[in-house]
Amino acid sequence: MQKSVPSLFALLAAPALAACAIASPAAAKPAPKTATAAPWNAFVRQTIDQWFAIDPSTAVYVGNHKFDGQLPDWSASGLKRKEAFLNGLIARAGQFKGLSDDQSFERDYLVQVAKGQLFWLTDADQPHRNPAFYVGGGLDPNVYISREYASPKVRMQALIRFFEAVPKAAAQIRGNLNQPMPETFLYYGGAGFNGFADAYAKDAPQAFANVKDAALQARLKAASIKASAAMKQVGDWLKTQKPAGDYALGADRFARMVSATEAVDAPVSAIAAAGKADLERNRAALVEACNSFAPGLSVPACVDKMNAEKPEGGPVAEATKQIPDLEAFVRANNIVTIPGTEKALVRPSPPYNAQNSAYIDPAGPLDKGLPSIYYISPPDPSWSKEKQDAYIPGKADLLFTSVHEVMPGHFVQFLHSNRAKSPVGQLFVGYAFAEGWAHYAEEMMWDAGLGNGDPKVHIGQLSNALLRDCRLLSAIGLHTGGMTVAQSKAMFQEQCFQDEGNADQQAARGTYDPAYLNYTLGKLMIRRLRDDWTASRGGRAAWRAFHDEFLSYGGPPIPLIRQKMLREAAPHAQF
Repeated sequence: MQKSVPSLFALLAAPALAACAIASPAAAKPAPKTATAAPWNAFVRQTIDQWFAIDPSTAVYVGNHKFDGQLPDWSASGLKRKEAFLNGLIARAGQFKGLSDDQSFERDYLVQVAKGQLFWLTDADQPHRNPAFYVGGGLDPNVYISREYASPKVRMQALIRFFEAVPKAAAQIRGNLNQPMPETFLYYGGAGFNGFADAYAKDAPQAFANVKDAALQARLKAASIKASAAMKQVGDWLKTQKPAGDYALGADRFARMVSATEAVDAPVSAIAAAGKADLERNRAALVEACNSFAPGLSVPACVDKMNAEKPEGGPVAEATKQIPDLEAFVRANNIVTIPGTEKALVRPSPPYNAQNSAYIDPAGPLDKGLPSIYYISPPDPSWSKEKQDAYIPGKADLLFTSVHEVMPGHFVQFLHSNRAKSPVGQLFVGYAFAEGWAHYAEEMMWDAGLGNGDPKVHIGQLSNALLRDCRLLSAIGLHTGGMTVAQSKAMFQEQCFQDEGNADQQAARGTYDPAYLNYTLGKLMIRRLRDDWTASRGGRAAWRAFHDEFLSYGGPPIPLIRQKMLREAAPHAQF
């Protein structure tokens, strides 16, 4: 299963900012050489205001609906404006002196986020080289279709404005993606843009079919057709391009990626060694579990046997039953605080996003009272029964998907980040933090007793762990070691026991999402920090205190949290 694919988690904002006036980036006054006279908190508010103006898709996602219908400016001048903003943020933040410990942490956090975004914008040059920059950059209409933050009519009006903005954005995308691209990039971009085109023309209008306003319906139809045609032109254009160019970032740029985006200073070779050790540990545990569950069978046959026990009534019904049981386990075993009364609801994925078989859409902090939605894609009814059955995960596999996405994974993590005391902590949740926590939660829950030692349940956990181990090794191999896509696919099949279809998908993803190593890298850093922090605080008895404090920071690079929690002199990655 393709679980919680991506992207760069950077999408939650402070409730206190809802009433802030949105300043134009050009309106910001230059800072003096030393900014001690300007309050740090005011600087943070001004910076976030400017960030929303530059990236209105993020503002909408977090619930600032003043920006409904707007898309980022992806023109050459718009990209330069964002680059200048990020560089200016870093320079201005460094001028503040005499900050408190909390303010210093907040400054380092904010600066690291800016460095990470600059890496993708300039060093990796994603706007010109990688369609993933746009596929995950605000073109998804889900926030208008599925989040009931306002009446259907109000959201329909916002969707119309969104559709009216798409043709200009499509032209900018087409103008920017002007370099030869590898085959996997072309396929992903073509599928993504054409998928949006289908959603714009079909799924989105259907979502508002019950709105009784003929004039609005006419506007929606016209706008959706134009938006769909514009997206389809980009997707079809990519399909006509001849594959060329190299997907690899290269060793030096890959090292800069983990440093800029996650504050990880370790050599890439050390990260690879840690990933290899984790893979070998999980493989050994899987062999042991299979010897108990399916003696005499090969490991692949053992995994197939685990997956043969399908959920009665389908995965949506099974996951709905799993969540309250998982919540009861978390509470009974003193694992982590579950703040608030918000709920996670399980729903079938909307048709336009059915390629992502399981993911969560967390409620942002500005959209009060809304549930988070845990989406699971049912198999395509046009498939054969055999293919549909193979697509549906086994109960044990699905259990750890529910752990990852909901309890105590992403859903609980976002409940905490929404309540972070720093607006920066609420706004920016990083890739390694979010996916590292959710993946860490899978193994942690098994270690805490989930499944009562049943080897079948353990196989479900280990199959997910091995998938993420191979992602780490694939990312490093593809981008620093000359690994081919075919070699990556073989590794997923042979080393991590993935089926051919999933191995195809995972190998391709590693070319355009080099940061997908963050699932395992984040998990390893969190586990090491937990062990170091709890060693002098009672070990297992201190897990809840550790988890609560770790999640309280929002979602910064994990080395910054390590420095804070262990009172180290500087941030440093340990795994």
